[in-house]
Amino acid sequence: MKKMLFVYNPNAGKGLLRPKVSDIVDIFVKAGYEVTIYPTQSYRDAYKKVCELEEGYQLVVCSGGDGTIDEVVTGMMQREHKIPIGYIPTGTTNDFANSLHIPKDILMAAHTSVNGAPFACDIGRFNDDVFVYIAAFGLFTDVSYQTKQNVKNVLGHLAYVLEGVKRLYNIPSYHVKVTYDDQMIEENFVYGMVTNSRSVGGFRNIIGKHVVFDDGEFEVTLIKSPKNALELQEIVAALLIEQIDTKHMYTFKTNHITFESLEEIPWTLDGEFGGQHDFVQIHNEKQALQIMVSPEHISSLMEYPEKLSLEAAEEKTEEEKGKSYYGKERKVFVETWVYPDFGGLCNWTWECVEIPLHYRTVWRGSICTNLFVFLIRPWIANRYYGICGRTCQPEKCCFIV
Repeated sequence: MKKMLFVYNPNAGKGLLRPKVSDIVDIFVKAGYEVTIYPTQSYRDAYKKVCELEEGYQLVVCSGGDGTIDEVVTGMMQREHKIPIGYIPTGTTNDFANSLHIPKDILMAAHTSVNGAPFACDIGRFNDDVFVYIAAFGLFTDVSYQTKQNVKNVLGHLAYVLEGVKRLYNIPSYHVKVTYDDQMIEENFVYGMVTNSRSVGGFRNIIGKHVVFDDGEFEVTLIKSPKNALELQEIVAALLIEQIDTKHMYTFKTNHITFESLEEIPWTLDGEFGGQHDFVQIHNEKQALQIMVSPEHISSLMEYPEKLSLEAAEEKTEEEKGKSYYGKERKVFVETWVYPDFGGLCNWTWECVEIPLHYRTVWRGSICTNLFVFLIRPWIANRYYGICGRTCQPEKCCFIV
C-alpha cells in the first residue's frame, strides 16, 4: 500500500479543518494510501517533520495557510529524494492555492491532492533559504506575520487590511541596487517583490495577467519612493486597477537577481519573516518540485501546454470519443442541454456520477439523464459509487456510464 504523510496546522484559518479531518482521511484511504497524520505544534514544525521523513513515502499532503506550504516545500527541497506535495488551503489569503486553482472547498482539495495531476512548479532560492511564490521587502510586507492569529481567525482578510492601514502614515524607503541579466537599477524603493504567483495578498493579477509557473523565471515588481502625496495616490490607484505605472514602477522577468543595500532590510518569504539582509541573491530553480493540481487546470499553469504528455493527450481523446457511446466507452458528455441555474448552481463545483449498470439503458443520452444527475445526484452518489471530481460547466456536463 502507498504511504502518505498528512501534516496540518490546526490553528490555521478559522479552525475549519478540524471537524473535517475524518472525512479527509477517508478520502485518502479510499485512494489507496496508508496515512500518517501529524498536527503541527510550533513554528517550523512542518519543516522539521518533512526533513526527517523516512524513505518509502509516495506523497506529502499539507493543510494550513501560505506559511504551512512554505515550511513543507522548504523541508522537501532539503531532501535528496523529492516526492509530490498535495495542498489543502485553510489559511487567510491562500495566495499560492488560488494561483494554482486548487479548490477552496476542503474536501475537493483533499480529493485533488490524491487524485489530481502532479505539476512541476518553479521554486525560489533566497540566499540559503527557500520560498514558494513570493519574496518581498518594504511597505506592508510585515502585515501577514505581525497580524495576530486570533485576529485573522475572526476577521479573515480584513485583518490584513486593517493592519496595513496603520502603516500608511509611516512609509519606509530603502536605497537598493538591483542587478539582473546584465542590467543594474539603483533607486529608492518603498516596495519590491519577486514572485511566481497570480495572487499576492489576496489581490489577483497585480503583477501581470500572463504568469506561468514552470518557465524558470520570476516576475519582479519594484515601486519607487513617492516624492509627495500625489505620487503616492497615483501608485495606489495603479495597483487597485491592476495597471502598471511605468513612472513609478519597474517590472520585468528574470531567473536570477541580487539586491544590495547599505542597511539591513527586513524581508518576507511567503508571508513569513525571512530575516534582515543587506545582500540578497534570488535564483529560480525551474520545475524543482511537483505540486498536485486539478487536471483540467494544468495546461493554464504551463509555459508550453502543448508539451503535455502523449499519455494525457490520448486520455483526453478517449474522453472525446465518449460523446458517442455504444457500450464500450465509459464517459459521456452532454452538450445539448443547458440546465437551469437553480439559485446560482452554475457557480458551484459539481462532480460526475457513476450510474449503475441497470440505469444505463433507460437513461442514456436523454434529458432525463440530466435531471437525474442534478436532482437525484446526492442519493444515487451516496448509495452507489460516490463522487469522481469533475467541474460541471453550464453547457458541458460529464457523467460516467
